[in-house]
Amino acid sequence: MAENKVDCLKGKLIVSCQALPQEPLHSSFIMGRMALAAKEGGARGIRANTKEDIRAIQSVVDLPVIGIVKRDYEDSKVYITPTMKEVEELMEVQPEIIALDATGALRPHGLTLEEFFRQVKERYPNQLWMADCSTVEEALRADALGFDFIGTTMVGYTEQSKGDQIEAEDFKILREILAGAKHRVIAEGNIDTPCKAKRVLELGAFSVVVGSAITRPQLITKSFAEALAEDE
Repeated sequence: MAENKVDCLKGKLIVSCQALPQEPLHSSFIMGRMALAAKEGGARGIRANTKEDIRAIQSVVDLPVIGIVKRDYEDSKVYITPTMKEVEELMEVQPEIIALDATGALRPHGLTLEEFFRQVKERYPNQLWMADCSTVEEALRADALGFDFIGTTMVGYTEQSKGDQIEAEDFKILREILAGAKHRVIAEGNIDTPCKAKRVLELGAFSVVVGSAITRPQLITKSFAEALAEDE
């Protein structure tokens, strides 16, 4: 059933509906309404953080969900669904896809990605998994491990990808991943204009995730305010 719903994401837009505790829209109710607005606008999938937000979203839309839990641990730089605790929280609401950090950093308690992925696959063999990657090498490693989806989510957000931009050289990083990966590739991370979203699909991405450019009004407002300030 989950696979059938996910098939409908091919060539379509996924909207990331997230607001962290320090952000003005932090509320499961608001994220549910945000997801409903995204659906009305044409989104065919949602990416969301925490079981509470996902439950609220599932109550108002029937779109497939990529679920994550963002949580910091002192002994690790990994914060996207970092341990089995977060996976089990997500399984309470059963999102169609669960995304894991696949950047290569050690997870809490010293686990490697390979060790952790083996554990979650054994415990939940029918769940679909997405790898959030920051480099071509990470993406191809995740692909070899058997992730169902490979994402460019972390490009530019890690030490090893510092300074990288997903759109550079006509999305060179994405094109290299697409050339080497056997599994479906989801373009995500700073895809902040309709033109960029259209281009990644033209290049062969399975689908595209857009977040802040749609669902973080404080950042959208800031871009306008800064542009106007340049003329002062």
